[in-house]
Amino acid sequence: MKLNHLNLTVTDVPAAREFLETYFGMTCEGTRGNAFAVMFDDDGFILTLMKGKNVLYPMTFHIGFPQPTEQEVDRIYSLLKDNGFEVDAPKNAHGYTFYVEAPGGFTVEVLC
Repeated sequence: MKLNHLNLTVTDVPAAREFLETYFGMTCEGTRGNAFAVMFDDDGFILTLMKGKNVLYPMTFHIGFPQPTEQEVDRIYSLLKDNGFEVDAPKNAHGYTFYVEAPGGFTVEVLC
């Protein structure tokens, strides 16, 4: 069985879309103004972004983007840090990992 898609409710669809395109290579295949976007990854997974006024995910909720090497995790970390995101340095936990709060109100884990 393969997971086909996931919908995230976000406070700012265009900002969340740009974040996912810029840092994780997702592509947008369609929008409905600023209220909805359909994103795809390289494996055909579909992530939809839907506008919501008050987004409150549970504290441990996140989406993850696995990377092939620690160097790639470090590269993304540095890029986010250089672009003004508040991120703690990667560490060895359940793999080499760090978390970042994405525009729109959700958390992303970058790991290998």
